[in-house]
Amino acid sequence: MAERSHGYPSALPIAGRAIGFNFTQHMRALCDDLATRLPELAHIDMSRVAIRFCQARIRSRHGIYASLTPLRFAGGELLSRRRGRMWTVERLFDDAGREMLYLLSFYLPRFTERPLEEKLSTVVHELWHIGPAFDGDLRRHPGRCYAHTHSQRDYDARMAELTRKWLALAPPAEVYEFLRWDFRSLEARYGRVYGQKIRTPRLLRAG
Repeated sequence: MAERSHGYPSALPIAGRAIGFNFTQHMRALCDDLATRLPELAHIDMSRVAIRFCQARIRSRHGIYASLTPLRFAGGELLSRRRGRMWTVERLFDDAGREMLYLLSFYLPRFTERPLEEKLSTVVHELWHIGPAFDGDLRRHPGRCYAHTHSQRDYDARMAELTRKWLALAPPAEVYEFLRWDFRSLEARYGRVYGQKIRTPRLLRAG
């Protein structure tokens, strides 16, 4: 598994250098299509969502497959007071100077070992976490379990429903065809799998 960068460069490969399968570029194209076709995700501007892959330390199907990191606090605030101190999140910019509001992570090879529809549902699941205001905060549901509501089963069923709705809209097969293959199949087909590696933004004291 090849590392392209420790920062946040363009999602496009550098001409003459990129040989293999650019996982994060393909994932961006998929997320763009999901946000374009599904009204429920129409508030998402993928140009302000950073996408990275993380290498799972243990090659196992069990564990986290993907995650969404908000880069703002509740209500899109840059600052938050905790235990009497003010904190902020380290800010993340692309090469054009555009600030990212979210960091979407996929854990390889673990993510690629799931069936196609489960992979698609996982992507929808993480995009659904992006708050309707698209202000860097998560979608917050009533109650203590604000991220997934009171019922994980109902939440997962809703994500599966949205996935089937998107597939029924007949997106181009090339947008998601790569998800039919597991990691070894991608390596066998393309020689290597690579993409963007971005250091997790840190929580910083602001006073």
